[in-house]
Amino acid sequence: MISQVVAGIGGYGNCIGIPTIGGDTVFDASYQKNPLVNAMCVGILDQADIQKGQATGIGNAVIYVGAKTGRDGINGASFASAEFNDANETQRSAVQVGDPFMEKLLMEACLEVIHDHRDVLIGIQDMGAAGLVSSSAEMASKAGSGLSLNLDLVPQRETGMTPFELMLSESQERMLLCVKAGAEAEIYQVFEKYGLDAVTIGKVTAGHQYQLFHHGKLVADVPVDALATKAPVYEREKKRPTRLNHQSHHQFMPRLVDATGTLKKMLQQPTIASKASLYGTYDSQVQTNTVVKPGSDAGVIRIRHTDKALAVTTDVNGRYLYLNPRVGGEIAVAEAARNIVASGGQPLGITDCLNYGNPEKPEQFYDLDESAMGIARACQLFNTPVISGNVSLNNESNGEAIYPTPMIGMVGLIKHQKDITTSDFKHAGDAVYVLGTTEADFNGSELQKMLTGTISGELFDLTL
Repeated sequence: MISQVVAGIGGYGNCIGIPTIGGDTVFDASYQKNPLVNAMCVGILDQADIQKGQATGIGNAVIYVGAKTGRDGINGASFASAEFNDANETQRSAVQVGDPFMEKLLMEACLEVIHDHRDVLIGIQDMGAAGLVSSSAEMASKAGSGLSLNLDLVPQRETGMTPFELMLSESQERMLLCVKAGAEAEIYQVFEKYGLDAVTIGKVTAGHQYQLFHHGKLVADVPVDALATKAPVYEREKKRPTRLNHQSHHQFMPRLVDATGTLKKMLQQPTIASKASLYGTYDSQVQTNTVVKPGSDAGVIRIRHTDKALAVTTDVNGRYLYLNPRVGGEIAVAEAARNIVASGGQPLGITDCLNYGNPEKPEQFYDLDESAMGIARACQLFNTPVISGNVSLNNESNGEAIYPTPMIGMVGLIKHQKDITTSDFKHAGDAVYVLGTTEADFNGSELQKMLTGTISGELFDLTL
């Protein structure tokens, strides 16, 4: 499993020319049947190039660009948030098939449109989870517009696709553009140069209806906001998990007969051991902006033509959240902030990848709700806004949920490159300091897991 995940990340990332500058790798039985892979991508842009995912202006064109639509990835979003059991182990059609070379072409073509044709570009949106229906409905909802799409015009690589399949396919490497009416040809030319499909599949309409046509028939006619801002909101029942009611209030205290032997064994644990064999397969130097490569507290990339740099990190410890969801959420944000500061940066903001079990189960919803409160509190105190994120629910196999795992991705600004710091020791004889008070906090630790085979006990409040 791990070799295939690493090959997938490296193969795709290396092909599209984006350096992999850091990450976090954790091994635990909790993820054995439901492995998680969270990805964070950071970019730099000129403020003049900022685009919105909106479709506005009656009569303006909605243009589909990129790869053709296939049946791969249908129900992919729900599959990613599905509870696994023996009955759906072979549901492979929900897994998308990626083409990194086409992705690179699509990236370059979209950037060219943004840079050179911004006077006719109204909005642009990627086709991600839930495919065409999600991207198009979001664009119309943000603009307060209506939308009419002709599904016969959607580029297809398979025959006989139904409206349901066309709208919910999550085939990769696709984007949706809204362009001023009459300017379609100049947009087509850009994508034709890169060998990509660019087809007008619909237009912005008056009112607030979302209409789909297939073979000349109206197959959907619903309010736009019913698919976006006015979707049903559930009030879930919340119950404190039984596991938290039976926790010991005492700290686990290891009894070490052979401290050196224990340390050596700790260093051999997969979560603790060096990950150089993993990140060594990634291209961390492409674009020649990488200053600090994987293996330090945070990856660091320079901002060309300035003295500034960005520090990037991803952090979470699901075991802490299992013992105390709220405190564990705070710890995840605090760890990310420490890694940014330890690299010489000032935290700017976060994105969160929220991975949980089935929220329809009151105890699982408790984990989600409490950890969100912890993340919110830490972000408020650190003045780090949550600017984006995603949610993956129902991560269970045969009724067993993963640990609550809200992965925190944080970016920080290093104002002067001379302030960049790394985690390695520099010279013999240098003084080594421990900042803060060291307590006997072993609950949820790798040491507790290694010595006892389990994690248990209470996490005490974090002083943020």
